Amino acid sequence: MLRLPDHWVWDSWYAHDGAQHHAFFLRASRALIDPDRRHLRASVGHAVSPDLRQWTLKPDALVAADSPAWDDMATWTGSVMQAPGGKWHMYYTGVSRAESGLVQRIGLATSDDLITWTRYGDVPLLEADPRWYEKYDGTTWFDEAWRDPWVFADPDGDGWHMLITARANEGEPEERGVIGHARSADLLNWEPQPPLSKPDGFGQMEVPQVAVIDGQPLLIFCCNPPELAPRLRDPRPGGSIWAVAADSITGPFDIGRARPFPHPSLYAARLVRNDDQWSLIGFRDTENDAFIGELTDPIPVQYLDGGLTAVSDTL
Repeated sequence: MLRLPDHWVWDSWYAHDGAQHHAFFLRASRALIDPDRRHLRASVGHAVSPDLRQWTLKPDALVAADSPAWDDMATWTGSVMQAPGGKWHMYYTGVSRAESGLVQRIGLATSDDLITWTRYGDVPLLEADPRWYEKYDGTTWFDEAWRDPWVFADPDGDGWHMLITARANEGEPEERGVIGHARSADLLNWEPQPPLSKPDGFGQMEVPQVAVIDGQPLLIFCCNPPELAPRLRDPRPGGSIWAVAADSITGPFDIGRARPFPHPSLYAARLVRNDDQWSLIGFRDTENDAFIGELTDPIPVQYLDGGLTAVSDTL
């Protein structure tokens, strides 16, 4: 478990350097009192662990840029991977003061040691392409969703893919959530692509990730219950993490087949591998009407009956 006495912790993502695990996570001061205020004060924290359970805090990895900049208000969720040359890449979300944090874009920071991170350039790598994705208009949705980049190598060796929390530019406004997509040949230059899913019951599909679990390619994502279509919200599915099986980790994904992972408060969970066992680690959201804001211990999981389930009494 990772709990900070003076900061809330929420979305997280992970890397392994061959010796230890690195957790990167959103954090904001508990002095804000109201946890709903944390989003626009978020920075990217960092901790290391030998076992995904006992964590040692390191200096923050990334904070908001000096103004004026596209990411001068807050830095949000991303992913970390090691490029073929050995340099570490962190793809992250940024929002700006000029737009009151309402428009999300994706940028890059790099590191040689996973400790000290340097922004790559002074412009974002990607923003929502109106050919396929919804742009902020002040009425349709409360912000411009283009965040949570998850980057992975193409399984056939054809460059890299990025999955993105996004919304389609057509359909019922309450159900436009899709898995956004971009591709790159060099991890630096990215081209937006059409989404890998169709709108089907979710207002947004946050923190997407793909992995092969027990031989089955899976997409996981999360969605707050109020942002579900009524047919998915009533009765409550019993959890906010969803998994959907696919033919490949590159999609497409039939979101109508998604199944919830039962947990009372787990949110923004990541699949993390340790000692040949896949587990989920996420943050504890609201319990008994109070925001918790700490990371869970690993929850071992398996693929079963079209979705993810916990391995024997680990919840």
